Amino acid sequence: MKINIKSKLLITGGVIAAATAVWHLLCIVGGPSWYAFARAPGIVIHSAKQGTLLAPLSTAVIAGLMFTCTAYAFSGAGLIKKIPLLKSALVTIAFICLVRALITLPYLVSSPLDVWELVASTGWFFVGVCFLMGALEQFSVNKTTV
Repeated sequence: MKINIKSKLLITGGVIAAATAVWHLLCIVGGPSWYAFARAPGIVIHSAKQGTLLAPLSTAVIAGLMFTCTAYAFSGAGLIKKIPLLKSALVTIAFICLVRALITLPYLVSSPLDVWELVASTGWFFVGVCFLMGALEQFSVNKTTV
């Protein structure tokens, strides 16, 4: 099976999404200091310190969303069977990632350099491009098979 560059990018985006999901789940085990390092909202860090359910449940939901992104990426790349709403999901995921990356530009320009935010935004942008390329591949595949 030959994999084209767009599918390789989609697989890369999926692997990054899976790694991010695992990182989120590790925060549950690591506790409040891990949430703080991951720049979780204050209310989530407070929940982790108090032992309430907000921190682990919200983190599990985010990890689930990230694993869903992984499934769509792998489906788009042909590694697993086609998932319903594949094209729409890939476009939506790409859009969310790109917006998340670009929304921090004004913050990065107006504030002192925050290396963590710069790295995170760059990562979000890269993953967004990976999903966008995969979405474009899905649209071109359907045109050639019709």
